[in-house]
Amino acid sequence: TPLVGFVSLGCPKALVDSETILSRLKSEGYRTAANYTDADLVIVNTCGFIDDAIAESLDAIAEAIAENGKVIVTGCLGAREKGDFIRKHHPNVLAVTPPHADDAVMKAVHRHLPPPHQPDASLIPDTGIKLTPRHYAYLKISEGCNHHCTFCVIPALRGALRSTPIAEVFLQAEKLFLSGVKELIVVSQDTAAYGSDLRYKTGFAGGRPIKTRISSLVEELDRLAKQYGAWVRLHYIYPYPAVDELVEIMAESLARHGDTDTRHTGVLPYLDVPLQHASPKILRAMKRPAAPEKMLDRISAWRRTLPSITLRSTFIVGFPGETEADFDTLTDFLRQARLDRVGAFPYSPVEGAKANTLEHPVDEELKGARLARFMETQSLISARKLSEMIGRKMTVLVDAHAHGKIGRKKSVLAIARGMGDAPEIDGVVHVADGHTLAVGEFAQVQITDATDHDLIAKVMAPPR
Repeated sequence: TPLVGFVSLGCPKALVDSETILSRLKSEGYRTAANYTDADLVIVNTCGFIDDAIAESLDAIAEAIAENGKVIVTGCLGAREKGDFIRKHHPNVLAVTPPHADDAVMKAVHRHLPPPHQPDASLIPDTGIKLTPRHYAYLKISEGCNHHCTFCVIPALRGALRSTPIAEVFLQAEKLFLSGVKELIVVSQDTAAYGSDLRYKTGFAGGRPIKTRISSLVEELDRLAKQYGAWVRLHYIYPYPAVDELVEIMAESLARHGDTDTRHTGVLPYLDVPLQHASPKILRAMKRPAAPEKMLDRISAWRRTLPSITLRSTFIVGFPGETEADFDTLTDFLRQARLDRVGAFPYSPVEGAKANTLEHPVDEELKGARLARFMETQSLISARKLSEMIGRKMTVLVDAHAHGKIGRKKSVLAIARGMGDAPEIDGVVHVADGHTLAVGEFAQVQITDATDHDLIAKVMAPPR
C-alpha cells in the first residue's frame, strides 16, 4: 500500500483543503505515513499570508525534502509567481499547485505514486478524513474574496469569491452531525458575503427551496444543529449591514431555548468580526470601512438585541503611517467597545500587498511596544469581563484532560470551552476534578474563578 506523508499549515480554510486531499487519497487506497522515513512521498500544504507563515512553510518543505526527498507542495504559497516562488527556493520539489486544487494534487500524486486500485468509497466515512478532534469540525462554505484590503494577498492567492451551493453545504453539515460532531465552525475568507457571487439564487436544503445567502444558511444550520443537539459557530464575518440580521437570528435561537444557563444548541451568540483598526486614516489606507464611531453604535445595538453575545475581533498594530495618535485612537476604541475576545499582530509586509508601497513604515521595535500595550489594554478588559462570570452556571464542551492544579489541589482537569470560546484562538475553561467528564461531550459547570483570559470551574452535581 502506498504511504503518503502530509504536513498541513495555515488557517482553518487550509485545514479543510487538507481534509479534502486526505479523503481523496484514502478513497483511492493510499494510507498516511506516521513519519518521513516510511512515506513514499510527502505533501506539504503551505500558508503564504505573512512573512512568518512563509518562513514556516519554506522550512517545512526543506525538512520534508531533507528527510524524504519526494515532495509535492500545495496551498497559498504555491500560488505565488505561479509556483516559481517555491521552485526558486526548492527546485527539487515534484510539483507545485495553488490552494483549493485537490484535482491537481491528485494528478501529481498519481504521476509519482500510482494508486493501488480503483477508488472504493467504503474505505472512508461520508464526512471524509478530518484533522480536527472528532467532536468539532470546520465547514468551509466559500472560497476566495472580492475585497482588496491593501495588507492582504488572499484574492491573488485564492481568487474571487466562489460560494459552495447551499445544497452541498447543508449535506456536508448533516453528515458531520451524523458522525458525532458537536460543534460546527463555519469558515471562509468572507463568510457574510456567502451567495452574493451567485446572486443569492435558490437552492435546496433539507428538501426545501432556500436562497443562497448567509442568513438563510444560518437559519437552516441552526435548525439542523438543534435537531442533533449541537453548536454552530460563525467566523470571519465582514461587518456588512446584513450582519445585524445574523444577530437577530442568534437572539431568536437563544429565545427559543428559553434559558441561557441551561443547555443551548443551534447557532451560538458569537460573532467574529475582523475590524483591523479604528483610526479612520489607517482604515482608509487599508481600504477597510472607515467609520469606527458607527461600528461602536452597531456593537451597542448588537448587545441590546442579544446581551449575551460574545464579540471577537482581530487588529493590526504598526500599519504603515500609524502615528501615536492613530494608535491612541485604536486603544480608545478598544476601551469603548469592550470586546470579549481580541487577537492582534504587528503589521508584516507581504509580497504583492499594496501596503508595501505606503509611506512611513513603523519601526519594528515600536511595533512590538505598541502590540504589548494593546494586548495589556485588552487583558484588563478581558479580566474584568470574565470576573463578572464568577458564580454563574454554564454549559461547556470538553476538549481534553490534563493533570493540573487549581489552588493547592492537584487533580485531573477537564479542558473545556463555553459558548464564547472558539477552539485554539480563544480562552478555555479549566474544570476541577474533570476526570468525570467525557471528552467530546457537553457538561454543566459552575464558574469559581477567572484569570485574564481563562475561566476556572467545578463540575455541577447532576440533578437528583
